[in-house]
Amino acid sequence: MADNSFNTAPKGSDHPSEKGLSDRENSLNGHVDQVDGSISKLQRRLQSRHLQMIAIGGTIGTGLFIGSGGALATAGPAGALIAYIFIGSVVLSVMVALGEMATYIPVSGAFTSYATRFVDPSIGFAMGWIYWFSWAITFALELTITGLLIQYWDKSLHIAIFISVFWVFITGCNLLPVSFYGELEFWFSMIKVITVCGFLIFGICMNAGAGQEGYIGFKYWNDPGAFAAWPDIDPTSLGTFVAFWSVMIQAGFSYQGTELVGIAAGETEDPRKNVPSAIRKTFWRILFFFVFTVFFIGILIPSTDERLISKDGDNYAASSPFVIAVQRAGVPHLPGILNAILLTVVLSAANSNVYSGSRILVGLANDGSAPAILAKTTVQGVPIYAVLFTAAFGLLAFLNVKENAAVVFNWLLNITAVAGFITWANINVAHIGFQRALKARGISRDLLPYKAFWQPYYSYYGLFWCVLITLTQGFTAFMPWNTESFFVSYVSLIIWVVLFVGHKLVFRTSFVKPSEADITTGCLDTVDESQWEEKVPTTLWGRLWAWL
Repeated sequence: MADNSFNTAPKGSDHPSEKGLSDRENSLNGHVDQVDGSISKLQRRLQSRHLQMIAIGGTIGTGLFIGSGGALATAGPAGALIAYIFIGSVVLSVMVALGEMATYIPVSGAFTSYATRFVDPSIGFAMGWIYWFSWAITFALELTITGLLIQYWDKSLHIAIFISVFWVFITGCNLLPVSFYGELEFWFSMIKVITVCGFLIFGICMNAGAGQEGYIGFKYWNDPGAFAAWPDIDPTSLGTFVAFWSVMIQAGFSYQGTELVGIAAGETEDPRKNVPSAIRKTFWRILFFFVFTVFFIGILIPSTDERLISKDGDNYAASSPFVIAVQRAGVPHLPGILNAILLTVVLSAANSNVYSGSRILVGLANDGSAPAILAKTTVQGVPIYAVLFTAAFGLLAFLNVKENAAVVFNWLLNITAVAGFITWANINVAHIGFQRALKARGISRDLLPYKAFWQPYYSYYGLFWCVLITLTQGFTAFMPWNTESFFVSYVSLIIWVVLFVGHKLVFRTSFVKPSEADITTGCLDTVDESQWEEKVPTTLWGRLWAWL
């Protein structure tokens, strides 16, 4: 019996009007992806407030609350700040590119669909699986961290207990309707926002002299210095640059998750309005939540503080720069409270890991790049098999039970962070292909519901830096040669190349011509947007919340 479930050739709609009618009829009850005749019944149950907080929550995570301390220790306060600003500009190029495509064609598993349609099915295949791999592995990482954070209060507790408990909890949450995920993430993200805002206020007060250290100012920028140099490299200026370049991966890991808006577009009410709104605010969130936070961390903590780099699992929770800053200020009991908040941050990240990974699998299945069973959903629109398959990889966290926690964390961090840069590069490639397809069809980008700025140059900018960082981030493996370090740094790139080349050889795919690219399937151009009720805030608080 012929099986077409892995047929990856993109197909357009022969009857746009019929396709538009189908979209219109199903836009409220489900999401239709007409690729090889398969139907994804993901349902548009995420409201505007859910999407806005998913965008914020996806931005603020483990990398900022914990990983930023390693960046400070490696590159110094100024070096870390510049690195986060620079990577923020790259992330913004990815977000505006994704926003332009996701508002025009808001489909599930957006990344893979766009690359498959506009560039090459093999790129879509490799991109989807490497991105799924990133989230599946990150889920194991987050589960490991939950146990380590709880050990902050009682070191005698075994982390395997909490890996098991939270695996069941997170998996169970993702087996519920997507509206439950949106609501849970809404409140988790609320805690994150309040924590970051509180820390910024705390930083201003402590820097002005409210803590036990007295007035701080910029004394740590003078001693030990604004920049840190990579050890054993002369001259010092070269060592400073090498240290700065080495923290790019840490900064990239902190920013991962910003692209969740694109994944959630396929399950969002009125995506033409809500997705652009979330995308437009990305710049301000990057500036406010990342740049300001890293800046205050850099003026409150000297880069030579040994607690910034965890040398063993017992000190892992205490390596958060948020906790260290509070401890240096001499505020009693607050470190324990912050640790509890960090636990909610990690649970939020783990929740998003399973959600995004499962939706990418749905997109891959709809494109024919994964078994069709992964696209099957319950009557409530939950892709149960995709959720369980993704969640199963969280059990890899048990590998950490007998291993040094910090070593496992660094392995997983590097693997997932590099996969993130590869995914961002592929999104920019897909956007360049999307623009060429529009031009070939004579469609002006001015007519799009959201138009990305500085195009196509900004997408080329993001693509260039993502590729360069991916290729050079493992330079320490050559100083001197270290086989283990090499594979840790480049395993994600190796996997992507194997997936791309293997798919190319098996299916003999070719690059998509701009004039033949499918820009109709999944497009909501004909949907009556009046079906979504628009609520305009009337109170001062409502307007402020809408702006945030």
